[in-house]
Amino acid sequence: MLKSIHPLLNADVLYALRAMGHGDELVLCDANFPADSVARQTTLGRLLRIDGVGTTEAARAILSVLPLDNAVDDPARRMEIMGQPHEIPPVQQEMQREIDAAEGRSRPLGSIERFAFYEAARRAYCVIATGERRFYGCFIFKKGVLAPQD
Repeated sequence: MLKSIHPLLNADVLYALRAMGHGDELVLCDANFPADSVARQTTLGRLLRIDGVGTTEAARAILSVLPLDNAVDDPARRMEIMGQPHEIPPVQQEMQREIDAAEGRSRPLGSIERFAFYEAARRAYCVIATGERRFYGCFIFKKGVLAPQD
């Protein structure tokens, strides 16, 4: 255990979060996402896991150390429901609350069509799989920067 580090953040996840640079993206996905095959095509090239929790709990841990990008309109995006792109299921509503809490302000989730999401995921830095069993519990976060300390 480490002080001030969320216990869900295992060594592999911490390594990836630290190694990512400004503008790099991570995919946080549910249990139904083709995580392993997509992860093999990412920059990191292997799947990371935060098992035993859903995407919102994993996001709480990740966003405790990962700044979202302020230089883009949609630093956090959700996978759209096929045929219902404007519908926001409970898992995505919960994620919105986690993002707003972590950022200390409203940062509305952007959206991305399901198959475009898969393509974007392959270009990401890494994929982190969770035990989320609710459909459409898949998200992409773009890493931002930390301001200089005075």
